[in-house]
Amino acid sequence: MGGWYKASLIHSESYLLICHRYIELNPVRAGMATHPGEYRWSSYGANTPGLSSTLLSAHDEYMRLGSMSAERQSVYRELFRHHLDPGVIDNIRDALNHELVVGNSRFMEEIEAMANRRTRLGKPGRPRKSTAGEY
Repeated sequence: MGGWYKASLIHSESYLLICHRYIELNPVRAGMATHPGEYRWSSYGANTPGLSSTLLSAHDEYMRLGSMSAERQSVYRELFRHHLDPGVIDNIRDALNHELVVGNSRFMEEIEAMANRRTRLGKPGRPRKSTAGEY
């Protein structure tokens, strides 16, 4: 049974900041704001101009953007100068909707092996029946 909240395992080294952009740009894509900083519930304000928030803690990947707070904020702001590729948006949506993994192929293979669970979408439709023994 599906719920309101969906989660996917993310290969943080490669994809966490992409997922940050995806989330922060959702209100823009939905027409609720023209910029992620305009949306009241966005963490963009805490990650860029340095507004403090007791609700948020910085992820290691965010902290790696720079040694100083102003440097991290500047680099984070730069991430939003360009929109996300529609293919990336679709991949993240598919992963969320089907509770799959967001990451590169190697990461997905490692998770499949560890969890003995599918990490990516299969081909649509039912598997084909075997044709062995049919005339």
